[in-house]
Amino acid sequence: MRGFYIGRFQPYHNGHHRMVEEIASEVDELVLGIGSAGDSHSPRNPFTAGERIMMVNKAVSDFDITTYAVPIEDLDRNSVWVSHVQSMSPAFEVAYSNNPLVIQLFKEAGVEVRQSPMFNREVLEGTEVRQRMIEDRDWESLVPDAVADVVHEIGGIERIQHITDTDRSERTPSNASDDSNPC
Repeated sequence: MRGFYIGRFQPYHNGHHRMVEEIASEVDELVLGIGSAGDSHSPRNPFTAGERIMMVNKAVSDFDITTYAVPIEDLDRNSVWVSHVQSMSPAFEVAYSNNPLVIQLFKEAGVEVRQSPMFNREVLEGTEVRQRMIEDRDWESLVPDAVADVVHEIGGIERIQHITDTDRSERTPSNASDDSNPC
C-alpha cells in the first residue's frame, strides 16, 4: 500500500519526521507532497521546492521505506485540488493529514484519510523553527541532522535573515506593508 503525506516542509522538522516514522509503519511506500512548491524566498516560505526535496530525501533515507518526494504547486480552487494532487503524484490509497481542509477535500474525493497525533506541536512547527533561525537561536535541535546540513549548504540562515530584514529608513508609508514586491 502507498500513502501520501503533504506538507510545506519550511523546513522539514522533527514533528514531520515523527509523522513519517509513524506512517512508515503502516504503508509499503510513501509519497511526500512538497506543498506550495512554487513559493520561496519569503518569510513564510524561505526554501525552494528543490531545497525541500533535498531536505526530505536526505532525512528519510534512514527509514526502511521507499519514498517519492513530489512538488505540488498551490491551486486556488479547492474543489479540484485532490485531482491536481493525484495528477502530480504516483497513485496512493491513503492520505495522511491533520489539516481540516485537506481532510475534508480528500474525504469528498473518496480517499481514505488517516490522522496521527501531533508531536510536541508547541515547539515542532515551522513558524517556531524559522523564527529561531531569524533570531540566531537554537533551531538545529528541532530538525533532523540531514536537514540542518542542507540548510547550511544552501545558506538558508543568511537567506531567511535577509528576507525578513527591513531597511526602515528607505520604506515609505505607501510601501511599508507591501512585502510581496521584491523591488
